[in-house]
Amino acid sequence: MTYSVLKFMKQFPDDDACLEHLFKERFGKNPHCPKCGEVGKFRKLSKLPAYTCNCGHHIHPMVGTPFERSSTPLQKWFYAMYLFTTSRHGVPAKELQRQLGVTYKTAWRTGHEIRKYMAQVDGDDGLSGHVEIDETYIGGKHPGKRGRGAGGKTVVMGMLERDGDIITRIIPNASRNSLEGHIINSVEKGSRISTDEWLGYNRLEEAGYVHKTVEHGSKEWVNGETHVNGLEGFWGQLKRSIRGTHIHVSPKHLAKYLGEFEYRYNMRKTPEIMFDRLLASF
Repeated sequence: MTYSVLKFMKQFPDDDACLEHLFKERFGKNPHCPKCGEVGKFRKLSKLPAYTCNCGHHIHPMVGTPFERSSTPLQKWFYAMYLFTTSRHGVPAKELQRQLGVTYKTAWRTGHEIRKYMAQVDGDDGLSGHVEIDETYIGGKHPGKRGRGAGGKTVVMGMLERDGDIITRIIPNASRNSLEGHIINSVEKGSRISTDEWLGYNRLEEAGYVHKTVEHGSKEWVNGETHVNGLEGFWGQLKRSIRGTHIHVSPKHLAKYLGEFEYRYNMRKTPEIMFDRLLASF
């Protein structure tokens, strides 16, 4: 179902509507005053983004959120989150600048704050059952070796539970030492793991997993239920989005972009539900 701009604007026509929504999400429709004990007696202050009880106690809904120290209007923050959750490929800072009517610096910062929060909301719950594990290399085209061991690229490993969530990690290299620790910390012992034939995975049986491989070097992509096609699909969408939307992502900020795409994959809901989930998590 489409979450249209008209529907968004009807729901959040101004900053006050956004603040009221944030207030109700964080404190409930009839909050209890910690000072006098009255219930449901808060009203909006006319000159401050806050609510006051009859006794004079104030509640500031934006405190403790990414909006707290921002001079950007709250409706623009909400609209930026709307853009992020209704886009499959992400939103570049130049597009945020154009849509929000803010400076490039403000748009860049807003985008990164939203990405960080999407990663926090998504979390990293443990994986179990049947898990695909693979690595990819991000960083554009460079002369020389391709694939594992390629220079000038950032190594990213992924762990995807079949019909479940995905977890990504930036790692220094694709060695066994770099891979195994993340697998042990993220995947429940006894789980079935599918990988390719890379030697960095060859001790997973000893670590307590049921490990099966496909021989990519021999052009084997599927062997029964053993494959990493789910992760390959995720890598493909991630790289297409970086190339087509962001052009380039620096290693310094790559983790934020990974968190953003994990959020979209793990939610697998309509844009409206993803947007509501993000707002409900403040």
